[in-house]
Amino acid sequence: MHRPFALVLATALMIAGCADRDSPETRVRHTVDAMETAAEARDVGDLMEFIAADFRDGYGQGRDELRRYVQGYFIANQSIHLLTRIEQIDFPHPDEARLQVTVGMVGREADAANAWNLAADVHDFDVTLRRDGEDWRVIHAARRRPGG
Repeated sequence: MHRPFALVLATALMIAGCADRDSPETRVRHTVDAMETAAEARDVGDLMEFIAADFRDGYGQGRDELRRYVQGYFIANQSIHLLTRIEQIDFPHPDEARLQVTVGMVGREADAANAWNLAADVHDFDVTLRRDGEDWRVIHAARRRPGG
């Protein structure tokens, strides 16, 4: 009698597990993880795959300006390590995700004569992603002001 119950429970858990992997929140978290991996690999092309063509930052700059900034950052920092924490995810619409993200960035500067010359910063960002088929792309990102 316990065996059929265990089988039904195991099946239900497998189905729930599969559904969770495909949930919008799981996909958004996977996108953020993949962006972190691309940045740490200093791969501009891979990182820009996650940026929508109509991207705008908090200053109104677009995708091309972001690409140039990222290229410069990668040149200036020969080694990049990120610690990313998603503080909050909201879905105001099924195809839109709004995140509050904290990113700790440590980079080794390229012109460092001393191996201990590190640049470290912690920034808070408001990020908006839009669903693009099965993928999520960043359409807006802005640094959050302290206390904001």
